[in-house]
Amino acid sequence: MWRVASYVLGQKLKGRKRYPLVLMLEPLFRCNLACAGCGKIQYPDETLKKHLTAEQCFKAVEECGAPMVSIPGGEPLMHPEIDKIVAGLVERKKFIYLCTNAILLKRKLDLFKPSKYLTFSVHMDGLKEEHDKAVCRDGVYEQALGGIKEALKRGHRVTTNSTLFEGTEPERVREFFDTMSALDVEGMMISPGYSYEKAPDQEHFLKRSKTHQLFSQILSQPKKNWRFNQSPLFLAFLQGKRTYQCTPWGNPTYNLFGWQKPCYLMSEGYASTFKELMQETDWDKYGTGRHEKCADCMVHCGYEASAVDDTFGSIRGLFDTVRFMLKPA
Repeated sequence: MWRVASYVLGQKLKGRKRYPLVLMLEPLFRCNLACAGCGKIQYPDETLKKHLTAEQCFKAVEECGAPMVSIPGGEPLMHPEIDKIVAGLVERKKFIYLCTNAILLKRKLDLFKPSKYLTFSVHMDGLKEEHDKAVCRDGVYEQALGGIKEALKRGHRVTTNSTLFEGTEPERVREFFDTMSALDVEGMMISPGYSYEKAPDQEHFLKRSKTHQLFSQILSQPKKNWRFNQSPLFLAFLQGKRTYQCTPWGNPTYNLFGWQKPCYLMSEGYASTFKELMQETDWDKYGTGRHEKCADCMVHCGYEASAVDDTFGSIRGLFDTVRFMLKPA
């Protein structure tokens, strides 16, 4: 928290309007699941067989300069150099969120040393019934649960990452929060799903009004032992209590094709360098009310940075953040 706060304040003191907060480093698209709501594994086989080298990953991290690196996929534990990538980022003192479905987590844990810089962010879309349905395979919930327990036992930092869709039952999500909190995971992340064009299931993505309604029901009267790994203002935004415009440059994406324009969720072309991405992307084209693909998006990779910027952008933003931390509602 201190590293992020000092970084953001430093960017503001330098007068920078646009700066990265989290690098979305996507070293491969290949995955051992085929979730109906995912648009990341629909590439042709020749693309799915490829991956970034560790050196390409390090170059992107240094080029971007963000204090945090999220490693999604695909499934990054399938990358043949994932241990080398993580070790290199730890050496550079980057805070890493390795996003995994945890099917391989138990088997791969020997590759990693516990570190304050490394967190396993385990994809969990609810309790057993909901999660296995979301990932389109029975038994994955139990595998993920086993991976979480083993990682915690070995001293690793663990968080969960949940994507919610139309038809989600608020009380079941609250039960899920209770279950994860009982495991003593460090924090939980929640976000509404984004309607990837290539996702097989297009019927269950949430519209903006439904997102407000669902998250208000889930987050009303939160329990003291629930710990969220997110800005309190972003959680208020999901409930319709705050209004933000998207900050797509806050979480820039680097993958097999280069720097993805404009964000992790949309592919409107690629830049060859981070500088080119920042300087030549028409950022004003994207966001709520500006682009049809952004109409219902409220995903954390676009709006978490907006909430963080709000926190440090004014005394009121800082005051509201503290207020929501002390008494979330």
